[in-house]
Amino acid sequence: MYYRFSYTADYLAQNDAAPIRLSLPLQKEPFEDKRLFPFFDGLIPEGWLLNIAENTWKLNPRDRMGLLLSCCRDCIGAVSIVPMEVEHD
Repeated sequence: MYYRFSYTADYLAQNDAAPIRLSLPLQKEPFEDKRLFPFFDGLIPEGWLLNIAENTWKLNPRDRMGLLLSCCRDCIGAVSIVPMEVEHD
């Protein structure tokens, strides 16, 4: 499993486009890593709110992507968390 992040072409075309984090500079190519990027991991709730999310949606606390997709789809600001379409051969 790996994680992928990319800026949309529309966002990159904006005059005031800014990177969401210095470690994720503006570029057309996607970023990929085996670990969830710290920026996104930081969006996941903690403490009692995380406990409520885990119990409500029956999520494994170690499934960071599942938590991110369940709890953070509609974030504040210009970031959206959406599942990637998987292409099958």
